[in-house]
Amino acid sequence: MKTKTMKINKSHKFNSFDFITYLFIIIAFIIVYFLLSGGKLNNQQVGWIIPVCCYMTMAISLNLTVGILGELSLGHAGFMSIGAFTGVVSYIAFSEAIPNTVLRVVISMIIGALMAAIFGFLIGIPVLRLNGDYLAIVTLAFGEIIKDIINCLYVGFDSKGLHFIFGAFSKKTAADLKLADDGIVIINGAVGVSDLKLPSSSIAETIRANAKASGTKIKASVAKLEGNTVMFIIGAVLVLVSLIIILNFIRSRTGRAVMAIRDNRIAAESVGINVMRHKMIAFVISAALAGAAGTLYAMNMPTLQSTKFGFDTSILVLVFVVLGGLGNMLGSMVAAALLYILPELLREFSTYRMLIYAIVLIIVMLATNNPLLKNFISKICSGIKSIFAKKNKKAAVADNISGGDNNG
Repeated sequence: MKTKTMKINKSHKFNSFDFITYLFIIIAFIIVYFLLSGGKLNNQQVGWIIPVCCYMTMAISLNLTVGILGELSLGHAGFMSIGAFTGVVSYIAFSEAIPNTVLRVVISMIIGALMAAIFGFLIGIPVLRLNGDYLAIVTLAFGEIIKDIINCLYVGFDSKGLHFIFGAFSKKTAADLKLADDGIVIINGAVGVSDLKLPSSSIAETIRANAKASGTKIKASVAKLEGNTVMFIIGAVLVLVSLIIILNFIRSRTGRAVMAIRDNRIAAESVGINVMRHKMIAFVISAALAGAAGTLYAMNMPTLQSTKFGFDTSILVLVFVVLGGLGNMLGSMVAAALLYILPELLREFSTYRMLIYAIVLIIVMLATNNPLLKNFISKICSGIKSIFAKKNKKAAVADNISGGDNNG
């Protein structure tokens, strides 16, 4: 009887802040979906949606490394670039084998995530043996190395398959790929990816073709809008899946072990926690999610260069994490959305745009470190938690009573 009661009580444990996080993100996505599908957003605003989803995923994935694991990584954009270019190559290479655009995008994202996870594992073997500033410097170097490697990489695709050339130590160019007449250069060294047919355009063409086959006509603008809506749904699903993975990881036994390592490594080792193993798990998950975000980001860009994923991008994502709060996934996602959109809104003030942006960052940092504001937020959170605690307590009592009646 006692065992059953303990299991019932344990099953009713519920983290109210996780519920708030899921609810807030779902409501935000529903609002954006109706605005997008209803044609309430202009072309510029539509162009923000996919990058915001990507940076939200990047922010929570880096927060897993910085906030939960407690290690400062300055090369997170390197994993994003691996996912981006691997995803583009996969997307084009599977164009005949997988004609369905949405399925091809999803598979490309999975491949990009797996490739980033592999690199995360290989890099994590030497890097995670370091701590503090040393780890930050090595991850920074990794990000720059990846960028330079892609600058020297030539990839093409034809009827014979994929062709690769690494031109770092030679004067080879894309012409040396020796592609067939039906071949296409996917990655052209420092030029990167150019003239990529966006998935949203392919989806729009499919919609128009299906409508024409059924004897109905659909405007190009309407088909384009539906294509953008489908890509937004993919982005929203990516953010939600990433959030589910990270929050469940944090609440798991492995996640608690990772936080124990962050708080006191010596104490964690003394109770038998394998420090290297648990740090590697968190680092690889973080890298994989960044790779998936990179693939989706590339699917929204007709041209793509490795310089986009340099040190500046790593610092930008780190700013999202710091402003949102270390270990605070909801805060990181909100910060990513607001701080990406803010510079775009300030483009009309071209001369003072970054000055205003910097002032806003300073004000936000001062506000979030204000004791009065912290106390106010903590009171709100404690009030919400008490409401959920009362509901869980009533549910547990009801289950105990029903369990006693069944035993009787």
